[in-house]
Amino acid sequence: MKTICLYFEIHQIIHLKRYRFFDIGTDHYYYDDYENERSINDIAERSYMPALNAFQEMIKEHGKYFKFAVSLSGVGIEQLEMHAPQVLAKLQELNETGCVEFLAEPYSHGLSSLVNETAFAADVKKQVAKMKEYFGKEPTVLRNSSLIYTDDIGAQAAAMGFKGMLTEGAKHVLGWKSPHYVYNCPMAPNLKLLLRDVDLSDDISLRFNNSEWDGYPLFADTYINRIAALPEDEQVINIFMELSALGIAQPLSSNILEFMKALPECAKEKGITFSTPTEICMKMNSVGNLDVPDTLSWVDEERDVSCWLGNVMQREAFNKLYSIADRVSIANDPRINQDWDYLQASNNFRFMTTKPSNVGLDRGIYSSPFDAFTNYMNILGDFMNRVNTLYPEEIDNEELNSLLTTIKNLGDENEMKDKEIIRLKAKVEKLEEKDVKKEAPAKTEKPKAKRTPKKAAKKA
Repeated sequence: MKTICLYFEIHQIIHLKRYRFFDIGTDHYYYDDYENERSINDIAERSYMPALNAFQEMIKEHGKYFKFAVSLSGVGIEQLEMHAPQVLAKLQELNETGCVEFLAEPYSHGLSSLVNETAFAADVKKQVAKMKEYFGKEPTVLRNSSLIYTDDIGAQAAAMGFKGMLTEGAKHVLGWKSPHYVYNCPMAPNLKLLLRDVDLSDDISLRFNNSEWDGYPLFADTYINRIAALPEDEQVINIFMELSALGIAQPLSSNILEFMKALPECAKEKGITFSTPTEICMKMNSVGNLDVPDTLSWVDEERDVSCWLGNVMQREAFNKLYSIADRVSIANDPRINQDWDYLQASNNFRFMTTKPSNVGLDRGIYSSPFDAFTNYMNILGDFMNRVNTLYPEEIDNEELNSLLTTIKNLGDENEMKDKEIIRLKAKVEKLEEKDVKKEAPAKTEKPKAKRTPKKAAKKA
């Protein structure tokens, strides 16, 4: 039986303000508050709330039959907390239905997985804690920023305890293989991989309102018929996109939400179900390894990381930023940590790209890639000065590594202690329950013991 796995990503760009060279050392606030508030409210009104309300209607109509998955970047959550809390409240309502799975991803929506394992693990762990805070459960499936994946990243995900990971079903990786199966990471066979169907996903997220597209207009029954016509043994259809595709990339006037609402009924008629990523990972076996030695993503035709690291400016900014990753970790200053999250966000490097793209790129305040690079490097210069003030550059690498090892060991030790405390608490509770059960019959036996001597006395 075929099943559709719908997944939507929520991330919000943190807009940096115009920051001059002469601001370095005097101004430590880097953000355009007006633009951040305006943009998140605009997206919430035109996309997030209408889309989530539509999903809620679909769940009320179809019950447990209709399911989907969502992930939120940590920086996106922070923007929603400040400017559009109604979106988070709606997501919590949807969570209570049991029809929505929330996935893990890097808190910053950054690129740390490409360069620093420790920073990547910390980024994901921070977002997982945030998801548990809001939705009461730790995610079991990971989605890296922009579906970035390699075999090494898969091994890291498995080491963090994830059951599965989402990535792109790119043709140059799959070759003759189909994205409609479950695969596994060759370096960690227990980590299952769910691959995005590029065409079916982009038909909704990129082409739906394009009157020049051969498939226009796209109807729900036509779309489901294409899925039903796939070979019988191709059972997993992964449709992944940004939630903002529903309302922003494809305006509400295009009837995109009416199309989405019609999908479950059309799928039912063809015997097609909906599943969450974890359900697929638990129920379906892998058909084999998927070798991804080179970096894969869901961006541009190349499906690689060239949109973020394709030119000298981008690589210079990227290397400068992550050269202080360990020092940021040791400093562990709240304000530094927040700026670190915002400066890691991948869109900061995307604005510096010089390559053409099929997807329109809005650079915001920047007139050119060089303008974006200059502004970012001015901010990064001030940020690095602040980090080095807390943890001076004079401290050599050997001492730095020693401190990092100590911090890691302490963290592992504290984690083990926390687990032991939980285990002991559970043991104490079980022992207390046993004691209560033992005391209960003892109280009922005492009256019997008192009555017996009286009866014996009468007989005598």
